[in-house]
Amino acid sequence: MAKKEQTVEKQEKKAGSAKKGNAKTVDVVEKLPEKKADAKKQDKSEDFSIEQKLANLYRLQSILSEIDKIKTLRGELPLEVQDLEDEVAGLHTRIQNFQLDGKDIETAIGQQKIKIADSHALVEKYQQQLDNVRNNREYDNLSKEIEYQGLEVELSEKLIREFTLKSKVVAEEIQKSRTLLEERQSDLKSKKEELNEIISETKIQEEQLREKAKQIETTIDPRLLTAFKRIRKSARNGLAVVYIQRDACGGCFNKIPPQRQLDIKLRKKIIVCEHCGRIMIDQQLAGVE
Repeated sequence: MAKKEQTVEKQEKKAGSAKKGNAKTVDVVEKLPEKKADAKKQDKSEDFSIEQKLANLYRLQSILSEIDKIKTLRGELPLEVQDLEDEVAGLHTRIQNFQLDGKDIETAIGQQKIKIADSHALVEKYQQQLDNVRNNREYDNLSKEIEYQGLEVELSEKLIREFTLKSKVVAEEIQKSRTLLEERQSDLKSKKEELNEIISETKIQEEQLREKAKQIETTIDPRLLTAFKRIRKSARNGLAVVYIQRDACGGCFNKIPPQRQLDIKLRKKIIVCEHCGRIMIDQQLAGVE
């Protein structure tokens, strides 16, 4: 009986291990379709011909160029607004500095007037003392003091005239700066309104263009897309795909040999310019007559 029970247990273990093996096989089989699906996604761009890839690249280039135009249009205005804001702030500071200069001049004029008053008081004092002098030496000293105070009065009056002229110049500069400030503030207001209007108008358009660009990117081979972005980044005008113009590259305008032009028109392979490295297509593919 014991032997029979051992035999039954062994058979059950074998059956269990067989079931586990079958389960693993089922799991592997179930996972295979997912891998195939992923592979299909990766190979989606590879299903296109060279001609289709070039056409998709040019479509992507056209959309990105439109986005660049929007950025350029919007990019100039913020700089202008920033410049005007800096100029307005500078004019405010300039007016404040002139006002401080005006106050300093008024203070200086006040000080000179006080000096004149003091000098006049001293002159009166010295003249009274002249009546009580006891010798020629005292008389000469008082006379010199009176003469010196007279010169001090003349100097103070001269400085007051100079300060008054400066005060007028400062007042004129303040008026000019205020007039210019009003003009710049008006310009700044109009530029800000224009910028806000452009932003509101182009925001939706830019978002739509970016969505189209993303859709086209899914149809382009990842390596080709990476190369396209690299070329576009290094190009001054952002053009990575150009068509032949007057037997020359549409990017750097260097002449293209006839045989190479023929290869480009055949669309059998992706050809780049020998000089600038841009991807080249023929005019027909670009939709240009």
